[in-house]
Amino acid sequence: MAKIIVAMSGGVDSSLAAALLHEQGHEVIGVTLHLWEGDDERLSESLCCSLEMTESARRVCAQLGVPYYVLNYQREFRRAVIDHFIHAYAQGYTPNPCMECNREIKFRALLTRATQLGYAYVATGHYAQIQDTKLYRAADPEKDQSYLLYMLQQKELARLIFPVGGYRKAEVRAMAAARGLDSADRPESQDICFVPGGDYRSLLRDELPESLVPGPIVDQQGHEVGRHNGLPLYTVGQRRGLGLHGPEPLFVTALDTARNALVVGPATAVIRDSFVVERASFVAEDWPSAPFRCHVQVRAHGRVVPAEVTPTNDGRLTVRLGESLRAISPGQTAVFYAEDRVIGGGMIARPGVTHE
Repeated sequence: MAKIIVAMSGGVDSSLAAALLHEQGHEVIGVTLHLWEGDDERLSESLCCSLEMTESARRVCAQLGVPYYVLNYQREFRRAVIDHFIHAYAQGYTPNPCMECNREIKFRALLTRATQLGYAYVATGHYAQIQDTKLYRAADPEKDQSYLLYMLQQKELARLIFPVGGYRKAEVRAMAAARGLDSADRPESQDICFVPGGDYRSLLRDELPESLVPGPIVDQQGHEVGRHNGLPLYTVGQRRGLGLHGPEPLFVTALDTARNALVVGPATAVIRDSFVVERASFVAEDWPSAPFRCHVQVRAHGRVVPAEVTPTNDGRLTVRLGESLRAISPGQTAVFYAEDRVIGGGMIARPGVTHE
Protein backbone atom coordinates (compact mmCIF):
# COMPACT_ATOMS: atom_id res chain seq x y z
CA MET A 1 0.00 0.00 0.00
CA ALA A 2 1.15 3.55 -0.76
CA LYS A 3 1.57 6.71 1.32
CA ILE A 4 -0.69 9.37 -0.23
CA ILE A 5 -1.36 13.04 0.51
CA VAL A 6 -4.90 14.02 -0.48
CA ALA A 7 -5.51 17.69 -1.33
CA MET A 8 -8.83 18.53 0.33
CA SER A 9 -10.95 21.58 -0.48
CA GLY A 10 -13.87 20.56 1.75
CA GLY A 11 -16.00 19.65 -1.25
CA VAL A 12 -17.50 16.31 -2.11
CA ASP A 13 -14.98 15.36 -4.82
CA SER A 14 -11.82 15.52 -2.69
CA SER A 15 -13.69 14.06 0.28
CA LEU A 16 -14.66 10.97 -1.70
CA ALA A 17 -11.15 10.75 -3.13
CA ALA A 18 -9.78 10.51 0.41
CA ALA A 19 -12.42 7.96 1.42
CA LEU A 20 -11.80 5.70 -1.57
CA LEU A 21 -8.03 5.64 -1.06
CA HIS A 22 -8.44 5.05 2.66
CA GLU A 23 -10.78 2.12 1.98
CA GLN A 24 -8.19 0.63 -0.35
CA GLY A 25 -5.80 0.44 2.58
CA HIS A 26 -3.45 3.28 1.66
CA GLU A 27 -1.80 5.46 4.31
CA VAL A 28 -3.66 8.73 3.75
CA ILE A 29 -3.36 12.22 5.17
CA GLY A 30 -5.59 15.15 4.22
CA VAL A 31 -4.09 18.55 3.44
CA THR A 32 -5.65 21.94 2.67
CA LEU A 33 -3.60 24.83 1.27
CA HIS A 34 -4.41 28.10 3.04
CA LEU A 35 -4.03 30.58 0.20
CA TRP A 36 -5.03 34.07 1.29
CA GLU A 37 -4.93 36.63 4.05
CA GLY A 38 -7.46 36.03 6.80
CA ASP A 39 -8.02 39.77 7.29
CA ASP A 40 -9.17 40.34 3.71
CA GLU A 41 -12.96 40.36 3.96
CA ARG A 42 -13.40 40.27 0.18
CA LEU A 43 -11.46 37.04 -0.11
CA SER A 44 -12.75 35.37 3.04
CA GLU A 45 -16.31 35.52 1.71
CA SER A 46 -15.46 33.07 -1.09
CA LEU A 47 -17.01 29.62 -0.76
CA CYS A 48 -13.96 27.90 -2.20
CA CYS A 49 -11.25 27.32 0.42
CA SER A 50 -13.08 29.42 3.02
CA LEU A 51 -12.94 28.66 6.75
CA GLU A 52 -16.22 26.76 6.34
CA MET A 53 -14.71 24.54 3.64
CA THR A 54 -11.58 23.97 5.70
CA GLU A 55 -13.69 22.81 8.63
CA SER A 56 -15.62 20.51 6.30
CA ALA A 57 -12.36 18.89 5.18
CA ARG A 58 -11.30 18.53 8.81
CA ARG A 59 -14.59 16.81 9.70
CA VAL A 60 -14.30 14.38 6.79
CA CYS A 61 -10.79 13.40 7.87
CA ALA A 62 -12.06 12.91 11.41
CA GLN A 63 -14.83 10.65 10.05
CA LEU A 64 -12.22 8.61 8.18
CA GLY A 65 -9.80 8.58 11.08
CA VAL A 66 -6.91 10.05 9.09
CA PRO A 67 -4.61 12.99 9.97
CA TYR A 68 -5.43 16.45 8.60
CA TYR A 69 -3.20 19.50 8.16
CA VAL A 70 -3.54 23.05 6.84
CA LEU A 71 -0.47 24.41 5.03
CA ASN A 72 0.11 28.16 4.66
CA TYR A 73 0.81 29.30 1.09
CA GLN A 74 -0.59 32.84 1.32
CA ARG A 75 2.57 34.59 0.15
CA GLU A 76 3.09 32.27 -2.81
CA PHE A 77 -0.58 32.54 -3.86
CA ARG A 78 -0.53 36.33 -3.69
CA ARG A 79 2.60 36.54 -5.84
CA ALA A 80 1.95 33.80 -8.39
CA VAL A 81 -1.82 34.04 -8.79
CA ILE A 82 -3.47 37.24 -7.54
CA ASP A 83 -0.70 39.64 -8.58
CA HIS A 84 -0.28 37.83 -11.90
CA PHE A 85 -4.05 38.05 -12.51
CA ILE A 86 -4.17 41.80 -11.82
CA HIS A 87 -1.12 42.69 -13.90
CA ALA A 88 -2.15 40.47 -16.81
CA TYR A 89 -5.40 42.43 -17.08
CA ALA A 90 -3.40 45.67 -16.98
CA GLN A 91 -1.34 44.42 -19.94
CA GLY A 92 -4.36 43.69 -22.12
CA TYR A 93 -4.84 39.99 -21.38
CA THR A 94 -7.83 38.06 -20.04
CA PRO A 95 -6.09 35.63 -17.66
CA ASN A 96 -7.29 32.35 -16.23
CA PRO A 97 -6.04 32.31 -12.60
CA CYS A 98 -6.84 28.60 -12.13
CA MET A 99 -4.11 27.78 -14.63
CA GLU A 100 -1.48 29.76 -12.72
CA CYS A 101 -2.67 28.30 -9.42
CA ASN A 102 -2.35 24.74 -10.75
CA ARG A 103 0.99 25.47 -12.40
CA GLU A 104 2.70 27.48 -9.67
CA ILE A 105 0.98 26.54 -6.40
CA LYS A 106 -1.19 23.47 -6.03
CA PHE A 107 0.66 20.66 -7.71
CA ARG A 108 4.16 22.04 -7.29
CA ALA A 109 3.62 22.77 -3.59
CA LEU A 110 1.89 19.48 -2.86
CA LEU A 111 4.40 17.31 -4.70
CA THR A 112 7.29 19.10 -3.00
CA ARG A 113 5.68 18.68 0.42
CA ALA A 114 4.92 15.00 -0.30
CA THR A 115 8.59 14.42 -1.06
CA GLN A 116 9.63 16.18 2.15
CA LEU A 117 7.27 14.04 4.22
CA GLY A 118 8.17 10.78 2.53
CA TYR A 119 4.85 10.34 0.70
CA ALA A 120 4.97 8.79 -2.75
CA TYR A 121 1.76 10.23 -4.23
CA VAL A 122 -0.60 13.20 -4.21
CA ALA A 123 -4.31 12.71 -4.89
CA THR A 124 -6.93 15.36 -5.71
CA GLY A 125 -10.62 15.46 -6.52
CA HIS A 126 -10.10 16.62 -10.11
CA TYR A 127 -12.24 15.15 -12.87
CA ALA A 128 -9.56 13.76 -15.17
CA GLN A 129 -7.88 10.39 -15.69
CA ILE A 130 -4.27 9.22 -15.74
CA GLN A 131 -3.12 6.14 -17.61
CA ASP A 132 0.56 5.25 -18.08
CA THR A 133 1.61 8.83 -17.17
CA LYS A 134 -0.72 10.21 -19.83
CA LEU A 135 -3.59 12.60 -19.09
CA TYR A 136 -7.12 11.92 -20.37
CA ARG A 137 -10.54 13.50 -20.11
CA ALA A 138 -12.82 12.42 -17.27
CA ALA A 139 -15.65 9.95 -17.64
CA ASP A 140 -18.13 12.78 -17.00
CA PRO A 141 -17.88 15.20 -19.94
CA GLU A 142 -19.90 17.84 -18.07
CA LYS A 143 -17.36 17.94 -15.22
CA ASP A 144 -14.16 17.22 -17.14
CA GLN A 145 -11.23 19.29 -15.80
CA SER A 146 -8.43 18.02 -18.02
CA TYR A 147 -8.38 21.45 -19.72
CA LEU A 148 -7.20 22.98 -16.41
CA LEU A 149 -4.42 20.39 -16.01
CA TYR A 150 -2.69 20.59 -19.39
CA MET A 151 0.57 21.85 -17.79
CA LEU A 152 1.12 18.57 -15.94
CA GLN A 153 3.90 16.51 -17.46
CA GLN A 154 4.90 12.87 -17.12
CA LYS A 155 7.11 13.44 -14.09
CA GLU A 156 4.14 14.94 -12.20
CA LEU A 157 1.55 12.51 -13.56
CA ALA A 158 3.66 9.56 -12.35
CA ARG A 159 2.99 10.75 -8.77
CA LEU A 160 -0.62 11.97 -9.08
CA ILE A 161 -3.91 10.13 -8.53
CA PHE A 162 -7.38 11.35 -9.53
CA PRO A 163 -9.70 8.85 -7.80
CA VAL A 164 -13.02 10.35 -8.99
CA GLY A 165 -12.05 10.90 -12.63
CA GLY A 166 -13.67 7.65 -13.70
CA TYR A 167 -17.07 8.53 -12.17
CA ARG A 168 -19.89 10.88 -13.04
CA LYS A 169 -20.74 13.66 -10.61
CA ALA A 170 -24.06 12.05 -9.63
CA GLU A 171 -22.21 8.84 -8.78
CA VAL A 172 -19.70 10.75 -6.68
CA ARG A 173 -22.44 12.42 -4.63
CA ALA A 174 -24.26 9.11 -4.18
CA MET A 175 -21.07 7.33 -3.08
CA ALA A 176 -20.27 10.14 -0.62
CA ALA A 177 -23.81 10.05 0.78
CA ALA A 178 -23.66 6.26 1.17
CA ARG A 179 -20.53 6.74 3.31
CA GLY A 180 -22.13 9.50 5.36
CA LEU A 181 -19.45 12.02 4.39
CA ASP A 182 -20.03 15.50 5.76
CA SER A 183 -19.59 17.12 2.33
CA ALA A 184 -21.94 14.86 0.34
CA ASP A 185 -24.51 17.61 -0.34
CA ARG A 186 -22.21 20.62 -0.29
CA PRO A 187 -22.77 22.99 -3.24
CA GLU A 188 -19.98 23.77 -5.69
CA SER A 189 -18.27 27.11 -6.14
CA GLN A 190 -18.15 28.36 -9.74
CA ASP A 191 -16.47 31.70 -9.01
CA ILE A 192 -12.82 32.65 -9.17
CA CYS A 193 -11.87 31.77 -5.60
CA PHE A 194 -10.47 35.20 -4.71
CA VAL A 195 -13.15 37.14 -6.63
CA PRO A 196 -16.51 36.16 -5.10
CA GLY A 197 -19.36 36.85 -7.51
CA GLY A 198 -16.89 37.06 -10.41
CA ASP A 199 -16.54 40.85 -10.10
CA TYR A 200 -12.87 41.13 -11.05
CA ARG A 201 -13.37 44.80 -11.94
CA SER A 202 -13.78 45.70 -8.28
CA LEU A 203 -10.55 43.87 -7.54
CA LEU A 204 -8.75 45.93 -10.21
CA ARG A 205 -10.18 49.18 -8.85
CA ASP A 206 -8.97 48.25 -5.36
CA GLU A 207 -5.59 46.78 -6.23
CA LEU A 208 -4.38 48.63 -9.34
CA PRO A 209 -6.48 51.79 -9.90
CA GLU A 210 -3.65 53.42 -11.89
CA SER A 211 -4.27 50.88 -14.68
CA LEU A 212 -7.78 52.22 -15.30
CA VAL A 213 -6.98 55.14 -17.59
CA PRO A 214 -9.93 56.32 -19.75
CA GLY A 215 -9.35 56.50 -23.48
CA PRO A 216 -10.93 56.30 -26.93
CA ILE A 217 -13.12 53.57 -28.37
CA VAL A 218 -12.29 53.27 -32.07
CA ASP A 219 -13.86 51.36 -34.94
CA GLN A 220 -12.06 49.15 -37.44
CA GLN A 221 -11.00 52.20 -39.44
CA GLY A 222 -9.56 53.99 -36.40
CA HIS A 223 -12.37 56.52 -36.00
CA GLU A 224 -13.29 57.40 -32.43
CA VAL A 225 -16.84 56.30 -31.64
CA GLY A 226 -16.87 56.59 -27.86
CA ARG A 227 -14.82 56.54 -24.64
CA HIS A 228 -13.83 53.67 -22.38
CA ASN A 229 -13.17 53.68 -18.62
CA GLY A 230 -9.89 51.75 -18.65
CA LEU A 231 -8.81 48.86 -20.90
CA PRO A 232 -8.57 46.23 -18.12
CA LEU A 233 -12.34 46.54 -17.61
CA TYR A 234 -13.02 45.02 -21.06
CA THR A 235 -12.36 41.77 -22.86
CA VAL A 236 -12.47 40.55 -26.46
CA GLY A 237 -16.00 39.65 -27.54
CA GLN A 238 -17.69 41.95 -25.00
CA ARG A 239 -20.78 43.82 -26.18
CA ARG A 240 -22.50 45.10 -23.07
CA GLY A 241 -21.26 48.10 -21.14
CA LEU A 242 -19.69 49.91 -24.11
CA GLY A 243 -22.27 52.71 -24.19
CA LEU A 244 -22.40 52.65 -27.99
CA HIS A 245 -25.47 53.08 -30.16
CA GLY A 246 -25.63 52.47 -33.88
CA PRO A 247 -27.26 50.58 -36.72
CA GLU A 248 -25.57 47.29 -35.73
CA PRO A 249 -24.22 45.80 -32.48
CA LEU A 250 -20.52 46.41 -31.86
CA PHE A 251 -18.16 44.09 -29.97
CA VAL A 252 -14.68 44.49 -28.52
CA THR A 253 -12.22 43.09 -31.06
CA ALA A 254 -8.89 44.15 -29.50
CA LEU A 255 -7.28 46.06 -26.64
CA ASP A 256 -4.64 48.38 -28.12
CA THR A 257 -2.49 49.06 -25.05
CA ALA A 258 0.06 51.10 -27.02
CA ARG A 259 -2.62 53.74 -27.78
CA ASN A 260 -4.84 52.97 -24.79
CA ALA A 261 -7.61 52.40 -27.33
CA LEU A 262 -10.47 49.91 -27.23
CA VAL A 263 -11.12 48.59 -30.75
CA VAL A 264 -14.66 47.55 -31.68
CA GLY A 265 -16.30 46.03 -34.71
CA PRO A 266 -19.25 43.99 -35.96
CA ALA A 267 -19.86 40.40 -34.86
CA THR A 268 -17.90 39.09 -37.83
CA ALA A 269 -14.77 40.89 -36.59
CA VAL A 270 -14.47 38.68 -33.49
CA ILE A 271 -14.49 35.44 -35.48
CA ARG A 272 -11.00 33.97 -35.96
CA ASP A 273 -9.51 30.96 -37.68
CA SER A 274 -5.95 31.22 -36.32
CA PHE A 275 -3.95 32.46 -33.36
CA VAL A 276 -0.54 32.13 -31.69
CA VAL A 277 0.22 30.26 -28.46
CA GLU A 278 3.12 31.06 -26.12
CA ARG A 279 4.36 29.64 -22.81
CA ALA A 280 3.44 26.22 -24.17
CA SER A 281 4.17 22.86 -22.56
CA PHE A 282 3.54 19.27 -23.57
CA VAL A 283 2.62 16.29 -21.41
CA ALA A 284 5.27 14.14 -23.08
CA GLU A 285 7.83 16.90 -22.32
CA ASP A 286 9.05 16.86 -25.95
CA TRP A 287 8.76 19.99 -28.10
CA PRO A 288 7.26 19.12 -31.51
CA SER A 289 9.70 19.19 -34.41
CA ALA A 290 7.02 19.42 -37.11
CA PRO A 291 3.39 20.55 -37.54
CA PHE A 292 0.79 18.22 -36.07
CA ARG A 293 -2.96 17.83 -36.27
CA CYS A 294 -5.13 17.66 -33.18
CA HIS A 295 -8.27 19.12 -31.63
CA VAL A 296 -8.12 22.34 -29.65
CA GLN A 297 -10.24 23.79 -26.85
CA VAL A 298 -9.92 27.49 -25.93
CA ARG A 299 -12.32 27.67 -22.96
CA ALA A 300 -12.87 25.39 -19.99
CA HIS A 301 -16.23 24.29 -21.36
CA GLY A 302 -15.78 25.52 -24.92
CA ARG A 303 -16.36 23.82 -28.23
CA VAL A 304 -13.60 21.46 -29.39
CA VAL A 305 -12.50 21.98 -33.01
CA PRO A 306 -9.89 20.42 -35.32
CA ALA A 307 -6.64 22.32 -35.78
CA GLU A 308 -3.15 22.20 -37.22
CA VAL A 309 -0.40 23.35 -34.85
CA THR A 310 2.95 24.56 -36.22
CA PRO A 311 6.00 25.28 -34.01
CA THR A 312 7.83 28.52 -34.83
CA ASN A 313 11.47 29.53 -34.48
CA ASP A 314 10.73 31.83 -31.52
CA GLY A 315 9.40 29.05 -29.28
CA ARG A 316 5.76 29.72 -29.95
CA LEU A 317 3.04 27.80 -31.82
CA THR A 318 0.78 28.90 -34.66
CA VAL A 319 -2.68 27.34 -34.47
CA ARG A 320 -4.87 27.18 -37.60
CA LEU A 321 -8.42 26.10 -36.89
CA GLY A 322 -10.50 23.77 -39.00
CA GLU A 323 -13.59 25.65 -37.80
CA SER A 324 -13.64 29.33 -36.88
CA LEU A 325 -14.25 30.34 -33.28
CA ARG A 326 -15.66 33.50 -31.75
CA ALA A 327 -13.96 35.85 -29.28
CA ILE A 328 -10.61 34.14 -28.81
CA SER A 329 -9.13 36.19 -25.98
CA PRO A 330 -5.39 36.77 -25.43
CA GLY A 331 -4.41 35.43 -22.02
CA GLN A 332 -6.81 32.52 -22.14
CA THR A 333 -5.57 28.98 -22.69
CA ALA A 334 -5.58 26.73 -25.73
CA VAL A 335 -5.35 23.01 -24.92
CA PHE A 336 -4.53 20.37 -27.53
CA TYR A 337 -6.15 16.93 -27.56
CA ALA A 338 -5.68 13.68 -29.47
CA GLU A 339 -9.22 12.35 -29.05
CA ASP A 340 -9.55 12.22 -25.22
CA ARG A 341 -5.82 12.45 -24.47
CA VAL A 342 -4.26 15.78 -23.53
CA ILE A 343 -1.23 16.63 -25.67
CA GLY A 344 -0.39 19.99 -24.11
CA GLY A 345 -1.30 23.63 -24.42
CA GLY A 346 -0.34 27.21 -23.72
CA MET A 347 -1.48 30.81 -23.43
CA ILE A 348 -3.11 32.62 -26.35
CA ALA A 349 -0.82 35.51 -27.29
CA ARG A 350 -1.75 39.07 -28.14
CA PRO A 351 -1.13 39.71 -31.86
CA GLY A 352 2.37 41.07 -32.32
CA VAL A 353 3.20 40.88 -28.59
CA THR A 354 5.48 38.42 -26.78
CA HIS A 355 4.41 37.93 -23.17
CA GLU A 356 7.12 38.32 -20.53
